[in-house]
Amino acid sequence: MSNQPDMHRTHTIDITHQPQVPVTAVTQQLEQQAIWQQLVTQLLETLTLVPYQDNVFIGQSHDYVGARIFGGQVLGQALMAASHTVEHFKPCHSFHGYFLRGGDINKPVYYQVEKLRDGRSLASRQVTARQYDDDNQPSIIFTMMASFSPFEEGLEYQETMPNFPSPDTLLTEQQLKDQVVGKIPDALKARFMRHRHIEIKPIQPRDPIHPKIMEPSQANWLRIPQLGKQSIQVQQALLAFSSDFYLIGTGLMPHGISFMTKGLQAASIDHSMHFHRPFDMNDWLLYNMWCDTTSQSKSLNHGQFWQNGKLVATTQQQGLMRLR
Repeated sequence: MSNQPDMHRTHTIDITHQPQVPVTAVTQQLEQQAIWQQLVTQLLETLTLVPYQDNVFIGQSHDYVGARIFGGQVLGQALMAASHTVEHFKPCHSFHGYFLRGGDINKPVYYQVEKLRDGRSLASRQVTARQYDDDNQPSIIFTMMASFSPFEEGLEYQETMPNFPSPDTLLTEQQLKDQVVGKIPDALKARFMRHRHIEIKPIQPRDPIHPKIMEPSQANWLRIPQLGKQSIQVQQALLAFSSDFYLIGTGLMPHGISFMTKGLQAASIDHSMHFHRPFDMNDWLLYNMWCDTTSQSKSLNHGQFWQNGKLVATTQQQGLMRLR
């Protein structure tokens, strides 16, 4: 008999001592993947506008924060509308928007884009967002000025990226909600526990029920899992969408109040962004925020987005905040 191994012999593997992944962990992972797939689909559908007339696009709403349209949705849709009228190699480098009225999530939004300038390098657009009431009367809810230009080589300078704990060491916003859900009033619990369409990891979480007086600065890591490859126009619209989370709340911190404080009226008045470098929403971005001042029932809040040591975008927002 030959001592050579039989190459045609069927080999068996003993799996009795192989490490096994708990079924519950696998199930939870599959459930999370399914949840994120649904959330990403909703988010991309929100940014998919329907052409209506020349330079007019229709956007539909999703319930992101309630019956009123989420400000980040309007920012993202308006930016997409403007981008549809600009050459694809010219991404946005800045926009300035004003929230004029609250929008109704049950009615479509009509984004009218006016071409102000089409130069060799810079292109300028004005976007007006309207909704129509039951009598077909228009109401302007938002306006935006946006400027577009191609990426090009030039002088480079930036500050050093702030040093914060890695996202791998932090809990997600959803995990933090699980820890305080028992403190949330029953009437608010279902909405409070809803999954956000952006995965956020606060670096210094606040207690929304019993907020303490704190210095007006905070930072979050954020990303969109399972987003996949997207155009730079969609990436910018998604970052604009994301920039409206937490920013206005920075101005509440020195007063020891939160969005769950009884009698608080808070709303975004204006919002601007500058895009400096390419980025990828599939990977973690650091969103560093601070507030300069609160006065006249308003707060001025600033933010920087960092990725892989690079400053990719900055944002600024003035918010209304009244405590009745």
